[in-house]
This record gives sequence, structure tokens and C-alpha cells, in this order.
Amino acid sequence: MDDVESPGFGSSRAERPSVTDGPPLEQIESVFSIYEVRVEDEQLVYYGDPRVHPEQAMQELWPAFRKAGYEPQLTTKYGEYVIVAKPVSLGINGIPWTNIILFVATVFSTLLVGALWWYPSIDPFANPLEIVHAWPFSLAILSVLGIHELGHYVMSRYHEVDASLPYFLPVPTIIGTMGAVIKLNGRMPNRKALFDIGVAGPLAGLVATIIVAVIGLHLPPVTVPESLVQESNTGGVRLGIPPLLELLATAVDQPLYGDDPTRNINPVVIGAWVGMFVTFLNLIPVGQLDGGHILRAMAGEFHETIGALVPAVLFGLAAYLYYIGGYGLQTVFIWVFWGLLAMVLASAGAAHPVTEEELGTSRVVIGLITFGLGLLCFMPVPLEVIQ
Repeated sequence: MDDVESPGFGSSRAERPSVTDGPPLEQIESVFSIYEVRVEDEQLVYYGDPRVHPEQAMQELWPAFRKAGYEPQLTTKYGEYVIVAKPVSLGINGIPWTNIILFVATVFSTLLVGALWWYPSIDPFANPLEIVHAWPFSLAILSVLGIHELGHYVMSRYHEVDASLPYFLPVPTIIGTMGAVIKLNGRMPNRKALFDIGVAGPLAGLVATIIVAVIGLHLPPVTVPESLVQESNTGGVRLGIPPLLELLATAVDQPLYGDDPTRNINPVVIGAWVGMFVTFLNLIPVGQLDGGHILRAMAGEFHETIGALVPAVLFGLAAYLYYIGGYGLQTVFIWVFWGLLAMVLASAGAAHPVTEEELGTSRVVIGLITFGLGLLCFMPVPLEVIQ
């Protein structure tokens, strides 16, 4: 049964939250007239009526609740206004078994796919245990994806925004995974926090990607047997080369073997390719993607206008490649898919910070540089399906 309390009185259960744990009631009453306070499901619930506009009320009360260790939300319940204050829990509670299991599964899936990139030097069909020799590919993939997400996680902790550890997604694609994600809980305190959390992932991931690329470019290439060369001429997948990878190859004076069908780049470089492609996709400026967070923080409400144009640009790119570039539907479908996804993300909207103070010049410059780096990772044809 829920504890029912009147303003100014403590909880009847010492082990459960009490209204005295929250901000002083007189501070709340300055913008929200309270007529009842309850403790429900370990949350503080304040029934009343806003004295000012509801959004303004939450802007004024949010810092006080966060200082007391609670995440407030103004909503309606049974037709009444209520402030529901949930205890903020930062960090890891217990052993994150789901994260661990998904990570182990992704290690296995990337080892299996990595072995195929070294085929026939590593033959997982003849000897499945040989997949362990594909550990450099697995390490490269997990590093660029994991450091990207850890960038978000570290900055979330810095701004005291509750975030989960990364969830890796083991899917048997050509890279052995669909990436990694973290889950953000609660509202962003301000635009600076939204910007910092959004930009930290791509920048951290790019640093890891560049290191992996330079290492991979110095590793020996994979020799392709003549039989596989003949097969690749009639079917298979060809990866595009982003400008950033070309620049790095030129800088360290290492070849990419684009004109030599008998040799492929070392699979570790493919890990860097993944990092670049993931960086570009995440920097698409729409919705809850990293680019959407950065744009929302930089442009405020104007981001909706830009976000609405993103699906049209992606559909236009697919149409151009199909009708003018002469690429097949399987090749251009990736941009059709992302155009549809961008529509969904745009309709869902971006994050809404509690306060809307300006970012400052330095963050705006960093944001523009980040989008510029994202363009260096862009490939019009990331995957060409050869038929």
C-alpha cells in the first residue's frame, strides 16, 4: 500500500523515499501549488497545479530536484497535474549480464565473419576452431564501435545523465554485427550536455578508427586465390572507399589495392572502414542520432527544418545512383532504407533539453568540424552488389 503524506510530514517508512528527501516544499510551491504528496513505487508524486506555464515550472524546478537526487517529470494523472520524481541512479547496478552476453556473442560473430575475410588462409568450414585466428578483425571492429559508445557513456556520466553500458548487436552481416548502442534515461539538463554527449561518440570513435586504419594499412594484404578472383567478377560485394581512408593511405604511403584483384587490404582495415561508415550514419542530422543531438544543440528548434529535408536528400541520392549512376536496386537500397528510417526518426523528434542556453562559439566550431569529419567518411556507394 502506498504511503500518503501531507506537505511537511515525513514518510512512515524510514527505508522508503520521503517527501523530505526532495526539494523543500516551499521551493516547489513557488511555481507549483501542492495539495497532496505521495510516495508511490519508490517515487515522489506531487499533486497540484502549476502557477506558471508547465514547461517554465519544470525549468525552474528541475535543478532543485536533480540536486536532491531525483529526476522530475510533469504529467497528468486522472486529469490532474502531477510531478513524478524518480530517484536518479547513475552507474552500474549489479552485474550487467545482458551487456556481457551480447558482447560475448558479438565477439563470436565477428570472429566467424573475420575468418571469411581471410579465407582461404583461415577456413572456418574445414576447422571451426580456426576462427580464433581472426582476432585482429574482431578486435578492430569491437574497438571502433565500443570506444564510440564509451565516448557517449563517459560524457553522460560527466553531465550526470543516466546511461547504460554499450549493448553490442551480434548479427551475421558482412562485418559480424549491427553495431552497438547505449540507452540514455531521463532528460538532458541543457543544450551543452546534449551537445557534449552527442559529439563525444563520433569523435572518440574516429580517434580509434584512425589508429586502427593506420595499423591495418601496415599489415600484409590478403592474397586472393585465382578461383575466387573469377567468382568475384560474376558476383559478390565491393566496398566503397571513404575519402578519409584514402587520405590516411596516402599519408602513410600504403596501398589500398583497389586495382589489384589478386590482393585485398588486410581485414583490420575493414574494421576502420566500419568505424568511418558508422560515424557518417550516426552524424546524419535527424532525430535521436548523434547528428540529430548535435544539430538540436547547435540550431535549437530550427533543427526541425533541416531534419525534414534529410529523408528527401537520401531518397534523392538513391534515385540518382539508380537512374543516372546505373547501380542496381540492391546497391542503392541502403539509402532507401536510411531515407525511411530518417522519416521515422524525424517524426519521433529530437531530444528536448530542460534549459535552452546558448552553446558558445567553441562548441559550435567543434560541431561544424565534427560534421566535416563525417563528410570525409561519406561513400555514395558503400556496398556495391556485383551481379
